[in-house]
Amino acid sequence: MHEASTDAGSLGAALRDYGVAELTLAQEHLALRGGSVHDGIHQARKAIRRARAMLALAGAALGPGSDFVDRGLRRANRRLSPLRDAQALVEVLDRLDTKARNDETRALLAHARHVAVRRRAAFAREAAFKLILHEQCSVLAVLQAALQGLPWEAVTAPGLTAAMGRTSHRADALRERAMTHDHAEDWHRWRRCMRRLSQQHRAAVAAGLVVPQSEFDKHLTEQLGVLQDLSLLIAHCQGESPFSSATRVALRAFAERSLARQRKRIRSVLPRD
Repeated sequence: MHEASTDAGSLGAALRDYGVAELTLAQEHLALRGGSVHDGIHQARKAIRRARAMLALAGAALGPGSDFVDRGLRRANRRLSPLRDAQALVEVLDRLDTKARNDETRALLAHARHVAVRRRAAFAREAAFKLILHEQCSVLAVLQAALQGLPWEAVTAPGLTAAMGRTSHRADALRERAMTHDHAEDWHRWRRCMRRLSQQHRAAVAAGLVVPQSEFDKHLTEQLGVLQDLSLLIAHCQGESPFSSATRVALRAFAERSLARQRKRIRSVLPRD
């Protein structure tokens, strides 16, 4: 990664403006209601993650105030997570339906989707639903103001290069761990790190830096997202599941078979050291 025609001051200002824009977008999406409310929550959480990735990219140059903003953004996303979860399950079932290999599986997924849609509607009617949206929108406005006050003039191109290098090295290490141990948590951590790397690439480009395409693989990130879909479905077959016992058993068996195939598919296209 190297500089385009930007000096240190304009580099930091560009990152600041990027973060402000993402948090403005998040607030706008949280204000959506009606049929757009669920997608609004999803888009808001994505924008918050992009802002957090940008803060991690700028790193220690921003001082302790950056940690304060990042912690606040992390808490906001966690507060919004249960609201997003109900819609995410519906979307996962829709995506998996397009990959179903037989009528029996399609019928199972259709039934599960019907249950998930009813659960989503019931959740959206709860009084706490709108209250959380309003509260977190206000929180984001405060954090946005704090973000603007950080010492952006201290950001340098070498610092950004080093930060992306650290994220890339961590992703490589997590990939190797996932390949070696094949634990669900290792795959999950690798996926999240790859997503962070992609988000940092986006922020760096927005700041005026040139980042080689080879520094992250968007297609691989998408394939890891399929693993997340299947893991989410398995999680909803445990604990306080919205599904009946028989449906849980069938869904989990389907998801675990698909998960094993997807991991094998990813391994087959990855180089090993």
